[in-house]
Amino acid sequence: MIEYEVEIPKDVEVKIEGNYAIVKGKLGELKWKFDLHQTTYEMKEGLLVLRKDSKRKADKAIVGSIASHVRNMIRGVTKGYEYKMKILYAHFPINASVEGKRVVIKNFAGEKTPRYAEVHGEVKVDIKGQDIVLKGLDREEVGQTAANIESATKIRKKDIRVFQDGIYITSKDDKHGA
Repeated sequence: MIEYEVEIPKDVEVKIEGNYAIVKGKLGELKWKFDLHQTTYEMKEGLLVLRKDSKRKADKAIVGSIASHVRNMIRGVTKGYEYKMKILYAHFPINASVEGKRVVIKNFAGEKTPRYAEVHGEVKVDIKGQDIVLKGLDREEVGQTAANIESATKIRKKDIRVFQDGIYITSKDDKHGA
């Protein structure tokens, strides 16, 4: 028997409807679609208990993943997630701005055409000088947006030991207990 318990704070509401986990908190609401894979759940006072009648490693991983997603959603609706990024350059000054649902990066490595990075979901992008701050409720959306910005400034056709210009993640405020 595999069993995982997820603590639910008093100011958070967790519901499982069909294949959706819905978590509501003071910062907002998150909804996540998943497949239970014959996993049973039980809501107790302040606890969500996930169980599966199996001893397989793969089943333990599935139930553990569902529990981790719900924990991340609870963390997101109570504290939110914040990634900090830094624009670094030695050769050509990089200009970044937000236009709608994408970040526009101009003058990267002296290129005439701008580069673009998609902003996922409801992530808020704040650019002040050389600092970029990404904030959101969903850990996956904030992380994917940061990855998109980093990969948009990947050096191509130049020696990466010389051209270390780019936009890089400097800190993540996404660890439990942080």
